[in-house]
Amino acid sequence: MQQSYWERVVAGGFRLPQGAALDELTIELVTMLGDTDPHVREDIAHSVLQAWVREGVYDELLIGLGDGLAVGLRKGIGEEGTTSVLRRSYSASILAEVIARDNTTHGLHPTAVLTWADQAVGWFLAERDLRGWTPSQGWANAVVHGADVLGALSASRHLGADELRVLLDVVAERLGTPTRHRFSAGEEQRLAYATMSILHRDLIAIESLESWLERLTLAWQDDSPPPAPGAAARENTLDYVRSLHLQLLLGVRGTPAQDVASTAKAMPSVRSDLLIALQAALRASAPWLYRQT
Repeated sequence: MQQSYWERVVAGGFRLPQGAALDELTIELVTMLGDTDPHVREDIAHSVLQAWVREGVYDELLIGLGDGLAVGLRKGIGEEGTTSVLRRSYSASILAEVIARDNTTHGLHPTAVLTWADQAVGWFLAERDLRGWTPSQGWANAVVHGADVLGALSASRHLGADELRVLLDVVAERLGTPTRHRFSAGEEQRLAYATMSILHRDLIAIESLESWLERLTLAWQDDSPPPAPGAAARENTLDYVRSLHLQLLLGVRGTPAQDVASTAKAMPSVRSDLLIALQAALRASAPWLYRQT
């Protein structure tokens, strides 16, 4: 289709055109998620797919759409500094929408969601292009969109305590992987928000959370100066722990887990104990700065 066709779809409130072959339109839209023009990629492809998923256009076709998006996660994986990250990142963003739709409609078999979870986690840990903003292509945002997938998965009825602990391990491994990219687009806040959604499930004991936090604090042991990859990973992890501490302290609303819960809890039950552990970790990260208690 010509771009003018899609401009009319957007201008018409994202209504599915009459007589349109949805499968053919979907193939084109999914491909456009990797377009280097941010208007085509974000304002058209991403916006149309997001609207159609949320409005139920794909309710009978969610498995096919999710499988197609999972293919996009593998396009050019391992590359850094190329345009291939766009397709991977924006495929992840729409996959999060697909999973979130199932969290509401309960229409998918566990196998489909758990398969996508494996594929998304595999991509997120293998992704090397962590740029937020690119001067010529606009937002890449792989970490932000990866966090959105984790958030959607955190609310899935198909994931229990064991799977949620895996998601926390994914966060720790992603943060601990050496990289030259410093967070600059709120990535640490989105990762913390996804973590808050995991905590809102109230399925993970404080002992497991303390062990997980100890793994994060290994980043403090790397005192390599910038621009060493270890320095960026250390600072990204610190930013994340600070953000998680603040979100847990102040409270957040509207996490994926809260949205699907029959009774939304304002605070996770582990809040008090985890705050103590987070504060101890932050003090240990800069003993010259923080007063010990």
